[in-house]
Amino acid sequence: MNSRLFGGILLVIGTTIGAGMLALPVATAELGFWGSMALLLGCWGVMTASALLFLEVNLWLPANTNVISMAGATLGRGGQVIVWVVYLFLLYSILSAYMAGGGDLFHYMLNKVGLSISLGASSILFTALFGVIVYFGIRVVDYFNRGLMFGKMGSLVLLILLLLPFVTGINLSSGAFKNITQYNSLLTTAVSFGCVMIIPSLRTYFDGDVKSLRTAILVGMLVPLIFYIAWDLAIMGVVPLSGHPGLAEIAGSSTSSSDLVLALSTLLNQRSINIIANFFMPICMVTSFLSVSLGLSDFLSDGFGVKKAGVMGNSVVFGATFLPPLAIVLYDSNAFLSCIKYAGVLTLILMIFLPSVMAWYGRYHKNLSQNSYQVRGGKFLLAVLMIFATLMMVGFGVRVLT
Repeated sequence: MNSRLFGGILLVIGTTIGAGMLALPVATAELGFWGSMALLLGCWGVMTASALLFLEVNLWLPANTNVISMAGATLGRGGQVIVWVVYLFLLYSILSAYMAGGGDLFHYMLNKVGLSISLGASSILFTALFGVIVYFGIRVVDYFNRGLMFGKMGSLVLLILLLLPFVTGINLSSGAFKNITQYNSLLTTAVSFGCVMIIPSLRTYFDGDVKSLRTAILVGMLVPLIFYIAWDLAIMGVVPLSGHPGLAEIAGSSTSSSDLVLALSTLLNQRSINIIANFFMPICMVTSFLSVSLGLSDFLSDGFGVKKAGVMGNSVVFGATFLPPLAIVLYDSNAFLSCIKYAGVLTLILMIFLPSVMAWYGRYHKNLSQNSYQVRGGKFLLAVLMIFATLMMVGFGVRVLT
């Protein structure tokens, strides 16, 4: 495996294994471990197929093309406008969640060493420190991400291994499989596999090498699935569903990220676990923040028609990337879980429904797919994904209205 492919795989993994992972055992606690595992497998299959379809559509168009131009080429002006608005809200929701979660963890860590600042100031500090890395582009993000990924994956493996001896069958058997239809659980799980925003940047990085792109996506999506299952096993097996501290209680907290760390510390009182947890969780926020920020900046650059070059271009693109989500975080103290939930709804539209619709129109109405990479499954796969996404969106709409 060459260095660039390895880096690309790590970028996909870094995009997926992040803040969504921290929310998984909290959001799916009512399902119990076995229900959460079934939901993970289902969402992994759907999101992997959708990511490959997104890649297929992107490859029909010139390099440096993002989802705005993809929607325009396949769905016309109307589709382009809808995608502009919804995709922007999706990326802002995800980035807001990472800023809120990162700021919460910064706040917790600074308090541990005797430095007391507000949650809002912590979020600003988190954004400023790591936004600078995104400013220098994908190559700098890649190399910085590689170092963080080694630390993150190593600490994750150690944390899971250290937690496993404390797992109990009683905790794992809590919850009910019937709760698998809960929308918060489904939406959070779907977001945890969201990586399409990094695909246009990866295409540029790999110079259109289809084999490397496909491998990066497949491997980069499979590794998170394995770790998510192990993570849910460890957390759900150690932290009970009810009581204090409990996963149900954490789910209703405005500081859920740091509360999860505190719950492990309170229940186990193990110094090694506390140290690794305090190291692992901030890294999760940082790697996903970097990948999503990079994808959002590329999206805005494509949408505005502004190159990320020079003082003016960089000011427009990066101001539009970081200022709106930061304003959301400063306004909403519970932004982490609430933004993850809203991102899940938008994920149904843009990461499942949109790629299948664009592929359908591009293949069968505009003949854009000639002599290029095509995902197997034909019309059947596209129809299944569109129907699934539509049913879920309708169900969510009915739930909100009632």
